[in-house]
Parts: sequence; structure tokens; C-alpha cells
Amino acid sequence: MIDLRPVGYVNGLLLAVLGLTMLGPMLADIAAQNGHWPVFLESAVLTLLTGILMALSCQNGVKPKLTLRQTFLLTSSVWIALPFFGALPFILGATGASVTDAVFEAMSGITTTGGTVLNGLDDLPRGILLWRGILQWLGGIGIIVVAMVFLPELKVGGMQVFRSEAFETMGKILPRAAEIASGIAGIYVGMTLACMLAYITAGMEPFDAAVHAMTTIATGGFANSDASFSGYGAGVHYVASVFMFLAALPFVRYVQLAAGQARPLLRDTQVRDFFLTIMASVLLISLSLADYSHGFTETAFRESLFNVISIMSGTGYANADYMGWGPFPVAMFFFLGLIGGCAGSTACSVKIFRYQILFASIAAQIRKIHQPHGVFTPRYDGRPVPADVLSSVMSFFVVFIVSIGITSVLLSLTGLDFITSVSGAATSIANVGPGLGPIIGPAGNFAPLPEASKWILIMAMFIGRLELLVVLVVVTREFWRS
Repeated sequence: MIDLRPVGYVNGLLLAVLGLTMLGPMLADIAAQNGHWPVFLESAVLTLLTGILMALSCQNGVKPKLTLRQTFLLTSSVWIALPFFGALPFILGATGASVTDAVFEAMSGITTTGGTVLNGLDDLPRGILLWRGILQWLGGIGIIVVAMVFLPELKVGGMQVFRSEAFETMGKILPRAAEIASGIAGIYVGMTLACMLAYITAGMEPFDAAVHAMTTIATGGFANSDASFSGYGAGVHYVASVFMFLAALPFVRYVQLAAGQARPLLRDTQVRDFFLTIMASVLLISLSLADYSHGFTETAFRESLFNVISIMSGTGYANADYMGWGPFPVAMFFFLGLIGGCAGSTACSVKIFRYQILFASIAAQIRKIHQPHGVFTPRYDGRPVPADVLSSVMSFFVVFIVSIGITSVLLSLTGLDFITSVSGAATSIANVGPGLGPIIGPAGNFAPLPEASKWILIMAMFIGRLELLVVLVVVTREFWRS
């Protein structure tokens, strides 16, 4: 039988932290004098008390190290508990959200998916807008720590290839997981502040700059306006493009860079291929857009750059309705969302390194066909890929595609059309944000969907954010056997 007390203790502590962060939006509403602050006070008290009581009741079961099953359970349960309590301000507040919509918005925030069910964002109280930004900001730092500390140890989705990178190649600079997490947190906060200052310099209001900085570095995509970024000028678009790109790079490399080691960042094959994929996509879409609109302009390049980085990093901002750009860009955006950024970043989806391992495996297999008696080993970043890593990556790809297929079918059973079903499934499991079509495309949102569809998408966002296999392991019968 699994001892659930250590899991409950950590969940309780994190809920207490979540409750404390609700005081920030409360202060924002007090400063704005809009009378909405009691919502966050009530939510904070409920969340804080629940967290404290849970932690105290489980404190006697805390041990220095979690078992493998406890780690799996903790990783999954945190991403259930936080969204449900994070939904309280939406339920009690001025959004008029149902329980379904509130949980959808909170899950979309914590998982940094960025799909929204809220309309009239421009008129919402500042506390609610700030809370949406905080949810994504917390989810962004959370997934970095999970990706660099937990997933490599759990051997999920090929992430074990980064286990030695995180704990050994850092040398004496960061020898332990706690130090890695603290180093990453410092970089994360610093990048958020730098992004906020850059937005202000580009002409954005300080409050909007603060919220958008949090959702940019988290590659979350929640904006303070229904129009997303289309109401801002070129300067803001370029600032967002730069910081979305930076947030999609491995944060461990930034820690190494801060310690005076620039070579690991410059020689990282993930970073190189991520950059080349973005540049090639921007060029192709810019040329397509120029041909479609009869001329290449700075606006065409900027909109292509912004939306390519936004979709591939999983941020989900939009500064134009690219559904009107013709079939080629729309198809490109769909597949770019299935690529994602680098492992160890706030970016989402499959991740570049898995495609690198997949192509290396295919290349080795082709050479094997040409030379049946030869020995060809797939290599990643100059190193042979262990068999368990290769098997884990292939399993991830299969589960990823099957999950999109199953989710698409379930969504279609709720009455959604083909484009909405497929793109909704893909964008939720990949945690990208906007889908395709007139309903959930860049000019729409998820509000019109039936409640059943929203619950399916809530589950899809949850499963996708935890790299699929973590959740599947927990729901198997063998996991719960003693």
C-alpha cells in the first residue's frame, strides 16, 4: 500500500503557497478601488487553510526521500489540486464563470496552455487579470523543475537523457537538485523582470507589462485583451518574439551561462535546431504571405515571426488572424504546434530533442538496411542513445499520436466539427493554446464549446502537460498493487 502522507504533505505546502499568492491580486483590486478584493481574500483563506491543515495532518509521514510510486503520484496530484483551488477566484469573482469554465481557465493557466473561455477581458477587474498571469507564471516555473528534477529520474518520455546533464555536467556549480531549482528560479525571475521592463520601454502600460511578462516567460499566452497582441505596435511584437524564443530554450543553459559557461548554450543541438526550424518557418510563411497579399512587407515578416515563435513555443499569443492567410500557413502552424521548444524550458508539446532522437534512429535504421552486417547506433548530441531512452521516446510518440486521435473522437461525439475536434485535441495535449477554425482559432476562444467538450479538454491539458506517460502509469492497476 502506498503511503500517501508524503504526497499530501507536499500538496498541502503548495496549496498554502498558492493561497498566499492570491493576496497579490487582492492588493491589485484594492489599489484599483473596484470592490472586487474580497473574492481573493475568501479564496486565499480557503486555499491557505486547506493547505495548512493538509500539511499538518500528513507531517508525521514525511521521509527524506520519496519512493518511485510516491514521486509519480505527487507529480500527477499537484497538477490536479492546484487548478481546482486556482479556479476559486473565477467561481467567486466577476467573471460569471461556471465551475466547468473556472476549472478550464485554471487548468489552462497552470498547464500554460493559454486557451481561454473568458470573454470581455478588457473589462475584467485587474485582480482577475493578474491572477491569470500568476497561474501561468507558477505553472511555467513548475514545469521546468518537474522536467529537470523529476522526469529524468522517472525515465519518462526519454527525459532520462538529461539526467547526467542536469546533475553531472554542471560540475561543482550546481551539484544537487535543490540548487538547480534555486538557480533556475533566479533566472526565471530575472527574465520576467527584464521582459516587463522591455514591454514598458516598447510602450505597454506597466500593469499590462507585468502580466504579459509573466505569461510570456511562462510561454502561457494569457493576454489582458480579447484581441491578444493585435492592439499593440511593432515594438511590443518584437519584444514578445524575443522573450518567447528565450523562454523556449533550456533554462539549465542560462544557469551555466550565468556561471560563466557560454559554450554549453552555444553548442546545444536543441537550441541550434530550434532556431533553424523557426527561421525556416518564418521565411516560408513570409514568402507565402507576400504572395498571398501581393508583396513582402515588414508587417508580413513581423506577423510571421511573432506567430511562428508563439505557436512553436506553445505560448499562443496572436497578433493577427492567420486563418485568413491561406491554407499553407494554417497547415504550417498546425504542425509547428506539434514540435514545441527545448526540453528544460517552459515550452510545451513534443520537444525538439525527441525529433532529433527519432530522426537519428531512422537514419541508423536506413544505414542498417544498406549494410545489414554493420552496427549503427543512434546518437544524440554526439553521444550514443541508450536503448531505454530510445524506447521511451518511441513510446512517447505513439502515445502522443494515439491520445490526439482518441481525444479528437471524443470531442466529435460532443457535436464538434472535424477541424475543431482535431485542432482542439492537438492544441490541448500539446498545450499550445489556440486551435484552428472560426470557433477556437486565433480570433475565437473555447467559450462556445459544450461543457462535455471542455471537460475532455481539461483532461487533455492535464495529461499533455505531464508528458502523457506519467499519468498513464498512475492509472494502471499494477501501479496500485502492493
